[in-house]
Amino acid sequence: MAGGADVQGGNKRKRDGAGKPSAGKGGGGGDGGAKRNKSYDAPAAPRGGGCGGGHPVTARDKRVAAKEMSESRKMKRKPNYNLEKELTVLWEKMRCHDVSKENRSKLVTEALRKMDGKYMEIAGNHVTARVLQTCVKWCSQPERDAIFVALQPHLLALSRQKYAVFLVKKLVKLATKKQFAWFISSVHGKVASLLRHTIGAAVVDCAFQRATPPQRRSLLLELYSTELQLFKDLTEQKTCSLVETISNLGLQKSSVRQYMTTIIQPILEKGIVEYSIVHTVLLEYLTIADKTSASDVIRQLIPHLTQGSAVIDGDELSAVPEVPTKTKAKKKRSSEPLLIRIMHTREGLKLGLACLKHGSAKDRKKIIKSLKGHIMKLAPNDYGCLFLVCLLSIVDDTKLVTKHVIQELTKQLKQLVFDKNGRRPLLQLLRPLCSRYLTPTDLACLNYSVHSLISKDEASESATINLESKLDAVADKEQGGSDDKEHVVSADTLVASDSKKDPFQRRHELLMKSDLAETLIQTCVENVGELLRTNFGKDVLYEVAVGGKDNVLEGITEQIHLLHDAIASDAARPKSEDIEHAFENFHSSRVIRKMILDCPAFAATLWEKALEGKCKLYADGYSSKVVAAYLESSDSKVKDLAKSELQPLVDSGKLKIPDHKAAEKK
Repeated sequence: MAGGADVQGGNKRKRDGAGKPSAGKGGGGGDGGAKRNKSYDAPAAPRGGGCGGGHPVTARDKRVAAKEMSESRKMKRKPNYNLEKELTVLWEKMRCHDVSKENRSKLVTEALRKMDGKYMEIAGNHVTARVLQTCVKWCSQPERDAIFVALQPHLLALSRQKYAVFLVKKLVKLATKKQFAWFISSVHGKVASLLRHTIGAAVVDCAFQRATPPQRRSLLLELYSTELQLFKDLTEQKTCSLVETISNLGLQKSSVRQYMTTIIQPILEKGIVEYSIVHTVLLEYLTIADKTSASDVIRQLIPHLTQGSAVIDGDELSAVPEVPTKTKAKKKRSSEPLLIRIMHTREGLKLGLACLKHGSAKDRKKIIKSLKGHIMKLAPNDYGCLFLVCLLSIVDDTKLVTKHVIQELTKQLKQLVFDKNGRRPLLQLLRPLCSRYLTPTDLACLNYSVHSLISKDEASESATINLESKLDAVADKEQGGSDDKEHVVSADTLVASDSKKDPFQRRHELLMKSDLAETLIQTCVENVGELLRTNFGKDVLYEVAVGGKDNVLEGITEQIHLLHDAIASDAARPKSEDIEHAFENFHSSRVIRKMILDCPAFAATLWEKALEGKCKLYADGYSSKVVAAYLESSDSKVKDLAKSELQPLVDSGKLKIPDHKAAEKK
């Protein structure tokens, strides 16, 4: 048996050596035999085939050969391949942060010299387009002008290309006034087609954001009606309101609405809704749309706004299929709902509010779920916080809101109470729509609604409330109202079309049935000194200490008393140079004074712990306002506490109280 095996092995080796080597590209299938017979360790055959001489082919040789072949193929496929390699080397040097200004200028000039005459070809390449974009950023103005002139006839074509679009945006941003005016005129008649293009829309929006009001109107009028493009003088008007334009020119609203529908529908179908110019057009369209058209726009918007949100609790939120992404940056961006990204403008906020108010309960549920994990991107944002304020005010499903919104706010309370915008959702629950914390512009945004989608009763009620609020503000201004005067818009104005829950009940459930109220009080106790002495923190501290509007925090009185003790303990500390005393600090003295006037329980605690027998020390400066507040209080028990000690100070002239209070006393 052993001899037979040797004969078979010898025959196999003979066949392998007869023109069919076991290794190398020149050979065939003798490989398998060599692998099966492990005792045969013949050297690898040369690359060209045969079993003759030559050096063995190593793994490194194979890699070098493969690289050479790849390079030769790229040179055949790309006519500017060598130039691309040279520009890449220069680009890596010029974009370093530590390179000097002079060296960068030399590198940019050299790169532009190599690209001269080939700008159009270079702009469409995914590598060289980046190089040219960096050169435009850092080059001198004459060099930038030369690039603009060379690409001027091709800018609109480049605006639709995947890689060149970034170069066009850079040129538009850095263009001179004359160059930018030329670009605006070149876009005339093509705005609608560019907005319908998924890539070209970014260029139009870039130009829209930089444009002057007349230039903006020239871009918008093209989207309203073909007739409006003929009236050049319209761009000089102070307002670009579509309703006023139609009224002034006597146009038919139905024809304008029909034309705008043909413009907007493809934009909505393609999901190109993240740009400011699109937001403006949609809002103008909603001012003239009938109930059916407005509902259709909102119905199509909601899936796009929630697109990119994760799958939560096994429920896929987005009805629009996500575009597949390649890079990690794109994946990260796609995981963020579009609703988050449009909150950088007032128009984006209004669109979000329209969807929230006029969408169905199912739509609101979809919107809220899409926000999971992104609440802290909205809360500190100028407009995002207003969206959360509206959401907390109109959604009846408090369990859903608690799960996806309140729980995230609770985890970040320490950050939120000190933030100008982050505190607003908390203040909305404690004292809804208070003008101390929301500007008139903010209140106007929150009251935004689509006219055709609200009932006549809601419209008349909202108009009445707004008129009463304006009259109260005017009356208070004429009477010289104090700084502590507040105007609160009725919480009923922020109600969705199908909301049924009482506003107070909604606030109570969001605060008390979650951990928010108790955690908020605990946060205030732990940071009482810092909250007292900061401009934004003192407002949250005040609202918690007085129990909120309509005593919404009723039920956790003991915890509120602990907060009163913490404030009084901070005020009872002796004066020192390390930290400004609570009665002498600008912010803390005013908020403590207001607490004394509005919360008798706190006034009694503060008197016992910090002021009794010490009023003479605080009879001047900012602290005098705190002491005098006891005599200004409308509560007789608070007055009686301090009258015996304060009255002698008043009579001797050491303590002064406001004139109107002194007149009332007489």
